[in-house]
Amino acid sequence: MEPFIKVMVVDDEPYSREELKHLLQSFSTIQVVGEAESGESALMKILQLQPDVLFLDVEMPRMNGMELAKALKEFKKPPYIVFATAYPEFAAEAFRYDALDYLLKPFDEDQLHETIRRLEKKLAPIKEQSKTSGKLAIEADGEILFIDPKEVYYIVRDEKSTKLVTEDHELITKLPLKEFESRLVPFGFFRIHKSFLVNLTYVKRLTPWFNGAYQLELEGKKELLSVSRNYVKALRSRLEI
Repeated sequence: MEPFIKVMVVDDEPYSREELKHLLQSFSTIQVVGEAESGESALMKILQLQPDVLFLDVEMPRMNGMELAKALKEFKKPPYIVFATAYPEFAAEAFRYDALDYLLKPFDEDQLHETIRRLEKKLAPIKEQSKTSGKLAIEADGEILFIDPKEVYYIVRDEKSTKLVTEDHELITKLPLKEFESRLVPFGFFRIHKSFLVNLTYVKRLTPWFNGAYQLELEGKKELLSVSRNYVKALRSRLEI
């Protein structure tokens, strides 16, 4: 199953963040798109990455987890919140902020598994609708264009801009490639290089190049795209080669 749940981990303890990210990696439906060490830094990253779910610690310096949860209630479409903390006494308060779940450290894998199942049930219908009817809003040349993600063959980033390539058009925008990656995973896009994101629907041929790298050919496109050796194994797995 392709990942369709975008998760962000917010915790001031680096070890706790790493442990939780490690546990989440075992779920095929989960993609960890970011992390933050405080509520303040999380706010900015949430706006950029648009995660579906926050795994959120309570006790953090400056803006703590409860304060962040309160701030998120002002969002038009806030992410779901799963509190992940060492303090059981905040559970009642957490559910006043519509928390989906409340996990205690050290994390119990069975409880985490149940939390993920609940998230899948809530988000799968939403994501399926997005895949069939969603549009990608792109600001280019002073206009906002609405593009069907299925029409995009690949996206490439240079030093200053990002180019979206369709069958017969090229659109230039300033949005970073990482933002497109987090938004397009449910549509079958995959990063093959630090500068390339491709729609796997159009993959035609994968050819060895040199030093472990490959070149990718897409249906209807003459240009060959570079596949970094760091992404080859994961790409072959996705393509079931």
